[in-house]
Amino acid sequence: MDIFDSYIRAGKIASKVRESARIQDHTGRTLSEICNEIEQEIVKNGGDPAFPVNVSLNEIAAHYTAEPNDPITVKNSDVLKIDVGVHIDGYIADTAVTISNDPKYQNLINIAERALDEAISIARSNTRVSDIGRIIEKTITKYGCKPIQNLSGHSLERYTIHAGKSIPNIWTIGHSFNLSVNNVYAIEPFVTTKDGQGIVYEGKIKNIFGIASRKPTKDQKVDDFLAYLWNNFKTLPFALRWIVNDYEEKEAVSLLEKLLKKKNVHAYPILVEGANKIVVQAEHTIIPQESDTITITK
Repeated sequence: MDIFDSYIRAGKIASKVRESARIQDHTGRTLSEICNEIEQEIVKNGGDPAFPVNVSLNEIAAHYTAEPNDPITVKNSDVLKIDVGVHIDGYIADTAVTISNDPKYQNLINIAERALDEAISIARSNTRVSDIGRIIEKTITKYGCKPIQNLSGHSLERYTIHAGKSIPNIWTIGHSFNLSVNNVYAIEPFVTTKDGQGIVYEGKIKNIFGIASRKPTKDQKVDDFLAYLWNNFKTLPFALRWIVNDYEEKEAVSLLEKLLKKKNVHAYPILVEGANKIVVQAEHTIIPQESDTITITK
């Protein structure tokens, strides 16, 4: 299987599990149930999770995943963002959907989806990403809402979710770059209400992790744990609940804390809207061509 086929296959799986999640009523379900079900579906369909499924509620824009046996339950009034990553041999498709049973948020969700569609409609080889940011911001503000200005889409590479290039959700003056043929990018508008700040800040919760360094710690038990993490996840993010099948939870937490202290592992804090207003998200992964673009997660 070549690289392109791996991306296409990952995209089809990601799309399938996203749409399955979209049509379900998640009210009354725990975040653990939702994450475990989606991740099991990814594996059942022949892929692997590229990162722990993000299940960010309401004012949390991103980076919340379920703890082991997470008791948080989705309420009928909640706005739930489900962000899914699938990889085939390290080649990643990244996609997201926002779900709410409260009709007052449907327009906000529709605006995020519309901004995403408008952005993809102009995304071609040599499209400047500042133009993508401009059309996302214009679409969102036209309907009286605000983009989250310090969240962005991103380039993807093998085993790397954020590969160094950002695709803004606002018009940016200054540094920009052009999309390149056969490079892979995730476009993901985040939208909040007109009375939101339009900026996110780091919250206290950190339950998604990634390896930052494989430098030995001189503690054999810790080094063995680091080797276990590398063998299972490489440079991709992981969650505590992925580890507790092989380690006692208390021991895993202790070992993670030691690796965090040594800076072998870094943690991704949740990102919270500055005025604690609702945030919605929509996301697709694209591969630009000369005259059009392939949306692998459509």
